[in-house]
Amino acid sequence: MIRLAACFDAGIDVIEPCGFPFSVKALRRSAMDYADIADITRHASWEDFQANLNGRLILMSTKAASPLWDFSFQAGDILMMGRESAGVPDAVAQACDARLLIPMPGGGRSLNVAVSAGIALGEAVRQLR
Repeated sequence: MIRLAACFDAGIDVIEPCGFPFSVKALRRSAMDYADIADITRHASWEDFQANLNGRLILMSTKAASPLWDFSFQAGDILMMGRESAGVPDAVAQACDARLLIPMPGGGRSLNVAVSAGIALGEAVRQLR
């Protein structure tokens, strides 16, 4: 998930168990030297994350009905991305304050999670700048 702390300040929250093997070493390999400056917080479980939640939880989902472009972001919002293959459990989706989708013209189903996160974060920053 991506925390929008201020207009151009975003952190990353990782909630265990991940849908992929997560390690700082792997992050450094894929993120090059950006991993050392990233604000990463790991949570042992969904319950642990919820206990420390400050801000609206905004889920990006192919099952959502509201387009990303129609949403008004606020500083402090948290963008949540689920697994590419399965999204998030229904209970997690229901706990979110908003569920948004990136419209896919031409019948496409979805984008990969990194591209979706970049698009959503870019729109949030555009609104909050």
